[in-house]
Amino acid sequence: MNLLYSNDQRGSYPDSWYAATADIPERRAALRGDITADVCIVGGGYTGLSAALHLAEAGLDVVLLEAHRAGFGASGRNGGQLGSGQRQDQLKLESMVGRDHARQLWTLGEGAKALVKDLITRHKIDCYQKPGVAWTGSSTAEVADLHRYAAHLDQQYDYDQIEVLDRDACFTLCPSPDYRGGILDHGAAHLHPLRLALGLARAASNAGVRIFEDSAVHHIAKGDPATVQTDAGRVTAHHVILATNGYLGGLERSVAARVMPINNFIVATEPLGDRAATVLTRDVAVADSRFVVNYFRLSHDKRLLFGGGESYGYRFPRDIRAVVSKPMLAVFPHLRDVRLEYAWGGTLAITMKRLPHLARIAPNMLSASGYSGHGVGTAVHAGQLMALAIQGQAEGFDTMAAMPTPAFPGGTVLRSPLLVLAMSWFALRDRLGI
Repeated sequence: MNLLYSNDQRGSYPDSWYAATADIPERRAALRGDITADVCIVGGGYTGLSAALHLAEAGLDVVLLEAHRAGFGASGRNGGQLGSGQRQDQLKLESMVGRDHARQLWTLGEGAKALVKDLITRHKIDCYQKPGVAWTGSSTAEVADLHRYAAHLDQQYDYDQIEVLDRDACFTLCPSPDYRGGILDHGAAHLHPLRLALGLARAASNAGVRIFEDSAVHHIAKGDPATVQTDAGRVTAHHVILATNGYLGGLERSVAARVMPINNFIVATEPLGDRAATVLTRDVAVADSRFVVNYFRLSHDKRLLFGGGESYGYRFPRDIRAVVSKPMLAVFPHLRDVRLEYAWGGTLAITMKRLPHLARIAPNMLSASGYSGHGVGTAVHAGQLMALAIQGQAEGFDTMAAMPTPAFPGGTVLRSPLLVLAMSWFALRDRLGI
């Protein structure tokens, strides 16, 4: 079964609040016949669009192939949080790769945030970008860890953008009985993810990128030049970029062994009006410290956008509202009477270490994926890093590629059952408060 077509109508955006509030352009043509390019990019999400834009601005001839529509996948469906650093915090990174490498990764992570904000400004992308992402804890120990981490960033990384929240301050910000404190990162941001993706696609097209939609790639022949084959066409290119994330399928086994697709789900309530203040009193986003993270924010029309729950098979659950309403009501029990007007799922990709997997598959073939829920900044940045690497400036790419991304045990056959067992255990820990 192909994830490209397991849960969605071919060539259509999902019925999400994001799609309902975005200016969807006309469908671009599919690839027909044989063409040539300097670079062929497979995948039209943040990674591919960013790589395409930066390469075109550098004067290269770029073709981008997207199986559905630009921004169709996780890039147009996610929680819209532009976080600081990497998916793993700096303390974890220091223990994994050493302090010097961890500091380089922090600098790259801050560069990713700055890049997204700059692209939004430079290309006039109207995606409701606002500052502020809070991390909350449901136990005293979790809150203490968050406060220690804020102090560590301040003392060791000179990062002074974090506001420490005790229990009262946290409740004032987010009136939920579930949280006991946290931190608020004013350097992070939240935004409308599909509008960002569509804005990047427009900027790439304006820079000269040839974007073909409804053009699923089913085979890549390595070499120089390489050939990239779709059902109705073929691209011959000197460089290839894989930017497919959770939709890789069988295109490259070395990546598939390390990057696993999973599904995540979001609901949008009816507009809350004055009741929005019972969710958040400031226009920030929130993510909690559960292993299976709950994340939420208010939309510009005062809906609660709440993400929660995961699945590990090909198919989305039949009733996404029921899946997400359970964690939502644990956080906000007073919203039991509120209608959930939209519910949608998306496929992202994770790695064993929850670190992105950047790899040089061949001398002229690069890949970036496995953002593990931290993709708004990291994916856009990975696209830029691959564009620079193709131009001979590979320092940033190589630093990211040096992060440990081991293969899942059991390969692609056993990775899903093993992950289900592990995630079920962590979900039980969350419920028991362990």
